[in-house]
Formats: sequence, structure tokens, C-alpha cells
Amino acid sequence: MGERPRRGGRARGTSTEKARTRVPETVLYDLTDGVATITLNRPDAMNSLTEEMKEALRAAVERAAGDPGARAVLLTGAGRAFCAGQDLREHADNLASGKGLDDTVRKHYNPIAGGLASMPKPVVAAVNGVAAGAGAALVFACDLAVASEKASFATAFTKIGLAPDSGMSWTLQRLVGRAKAAELLLLADPVKAPEALELGLVNRVVPADELAPAAVELARRLAAGPTRSYAAVKAALDHAASHDLASTLEKEAVLQDECEKTSDHRNATEAFLKKQQPTFEGR
Repeated sequence: MGERPRRGGRARGTSTEKARTRVPETVLYDLTDGVATITLNRPDAMNSLTEEMKEALRAAVERAAGDPGARAVLLTGAGRAFCAGQDLREHADNLASGKGLDDTVRKHYNPIAGGLASMPKPVVAAVNGVAAGAGAALVFACDLAVASEKASFATAFTKIGLAPDSGMSWTLQRLVGRAKAAELLLLADPVKAPEALELGLVNRVVPADELAPAAVELARRLAAGPTRSYAAVKAALDHAASHDLASTLEKEAVLQDECEKTSDHRNATEAFLKKQQPTFEGR
């Protein structure tokens, strides 16, 4: 991870000064203007995911879901990469020790991807660079994605003889169709930002120096919107993806009844009749 910042300290009961290592947080959480920003923070390792980092990311996703001040979520990476997927050095050590995967798919990847996809508020991915393997799956689990023109995507799993995880077999084919998903998963060739936009893997591609402001602007716009309505949109899409029309119609009716009772709906209706811009409070 590179050289870590150090600070001096004096050991208790001795006159010997000892340097203590301060370990940087591998996942950062910030709440500003209704946007919970989760930053993958191992830039020296392309934000590849260690067990410690996966635990921290799972906690951050759960925190964002339950944070009453967070009305939208922004997921991004520090440095030149978004996320290179599993840390293969740690994985190789686990293989050598006999731990293998150590059930990390069920313990970490499933709840992280599932938490992003089912978050009762919109999630925006700001893809600043490489998104590979589980890193790409994290992007696909988000609701909207803004990518730097320097970003690239790779499914990566078959390159090391593994199956897709983190929900990629579900999300990818819904983004690009089964035939293209099969191609991307089987061949695992990298996809650069312009092609990713054409395929529908991302919603926008912007110059690298415009990524942060563009993604923040989008997240803040969502944070100022009708949060309960956004949650209903996500729930309706998820249900419709795996149910027939009759079931989907009933689900929409249930969701509409729930939204009708919100303050945001009632206030927005009154504002419309008064020809005013509505102010949403997320409730």
C-alpha cells in the first residue's frame, strides 16, 4: 500500500520514543447535502478488495441504507482506479493456506451488491478508472453510472478460472442483453468508456476532470428529489424483472398506494396546482 504516514509516540514507562503506524481507512464515508459518499480508498492497490476492505464496504453500504440524512448515495474510488476487484495477493495466500474463498461471496460480495441494488434511495457510481471483476459488478449494481473517459470495464472472472459473482450474472444481462452479457463474461475483454456508454453499462461519459462535479451534481439532484418515489421505482423495476405482467400491475398498485400517502406527493400536487416548484423532503 505504499509508505504510511507515521506519528511519534513515547512508550509508557520508558524514555524510548516509538513510531506508531496509522493505518488509513480503506473505505471512507461522508455525508454532505443529503449525499452519502462512499469512497474505496486503497489507491496504491487500485482499490482491490481485501477482507478488511470488504467488511468496511459492507458496513458503509448498510450505514448509507439506514442513514436518515442520506437521500442519495455516491460510490467512487480514490486514485486512478475505481476498483480492480478482489485483491489477488490476499486470495493467493488464502489458497496456499487452504482457506480458499473462505465463503467471501456469501459473507461480503452478496450483501454488498444486494445492499446497493436494494438501497431504498438512488445510488450513483462515479467510475474514475478501471472497474474489473467485483469492481465492475459494484457499478452494475448501482442505479446510475457516470464514467470518466479514462474508465474501463472488465468482467475478469474467467481470466482466473472463476464464475461471476456480486450479482453480475443478473445485472449484466439486464443492462446489455443475454448475448452480449455472455460475450463479456466468457471472453472477459476490457470495454472502454465510449463502448460502455454505447452498450448501456453507464449513463454518461465525461472528461476525467469533470467526473467528480458531474457525479456530485447528479447525486445532489437525486438527494433533493422524492426519495420514497425513487425507492418505489427501484422496487417496481426489480419486481418486473422476474414476474409476469399481472403480478407487476398489482405491485405497481401497491407501490402507488404507498406513495400516495407521502408528504412529498401531497405537497408536490399542491405546488403543481399553484404553478410552483415543489420542494421534496424525502418523506
